[in-house]
Amino acid sequence: MADGGQDDRTGGGIVREEGDGPGAVAARLTGRAVVAQRRLTGVVTEVALDGGPVIVKEAGSASAARAEAAGLGWLADARAVRVPVVHGLDRRWLVTGCVPEGPPSAAAAVRFGRELAGLHTAGAPAFGAPPPDGDAEAYIGLAPMRNVPGSDWPRWYAEHRVLPYLRQAADHGTVLRDETGVVERVCERLADLTGPSEVPARLHGDLWSGNVLWGADGHVWLIDPAAHGGHRETDLAMLQLFGCPHLTEVLEGYQDATPLAAGWQRRVGLHQLFPLLVHAVLFGRSYAERALGTARRLLAEAGH
Repeated sequence: MADGGQDDRTGGGIVREEGDGPGAVAARLTGRAVVAQRRLTGVVTEVALDGGPVIVKEAGSASAARAEAAGLGWLADARAVRVPVVHGLDRRWLVTGCVPEGPPSAAAAVRFGRELAGLHTAGAPAFGAPPPDGDAEAYIGLAPMRNVPGSDWPRWYAEHRVLPYLRQAADHGTVLRDETGVVERVCERLADLTGPSEVPARLHGDLWSGNVLWGADGHVWLIDPAAHGGHRETDLAMLQLFGCPHLTEVLEGYQDATPLAAGWQRRVGLHQLFPLLVHAVLFGRSYAERALGTARRLLAEAGH
């Protein structure tokens, strides 16, 4: 894991923590003694146990912890990508395996592209289908996300991914009322913009570069999913939204394993509307402007 956290040790090498902190949770769920702990972010702590390190995350709520655990389990069941093992849940806490990190490499990126294609090919019962152990009420980052199954991707994507966050952004004043129409027009024309039909893919669902760990073992590991059934181009568009090391090689590996439908490059912005609007709800106006600009480009390119 990255350096820079706070290391907490006591005499004899054993951390004694009372109550409901990360160390106490890790000890309770694993049955192992805590040697040290290091805060990585405001909600994530690396806890060194006598049998090796684990990651303890304060998910914010019991439902968020359950959703993340169910997503990790569903991704693992595909036997395609690497994800940390889930050691257990404790109210709002989630304890998972720790991934020692190493440098990104082109070889790992190509392999990851192939593995991601395998994850998508594992499929889902429907667009919007939650993991088998997951609830309809899930999360993407800190934003609630409802998993409502549907069979028609354009309609489902508009109703359950784009428009709910557009409305929230408008309610918060992040998107002005007279600006919502451009995104709504994209939603009305989705059937003409989406390309060939696809079967539901098993998505990570929040595949930005921060959730892609380059392991010291030479493999890519995925964390923090918002897993659901969706269009496979959505995961790839999210991967491109904030940049990813060796992205060209990732896409090369993906295309070698399961080629994308013609014109997929033109549809990247369409699939980025959803995460951009989520970010607008969570982080403000700059993301709203990016979403609006993307919607205008999609309409202009389609001649609308």
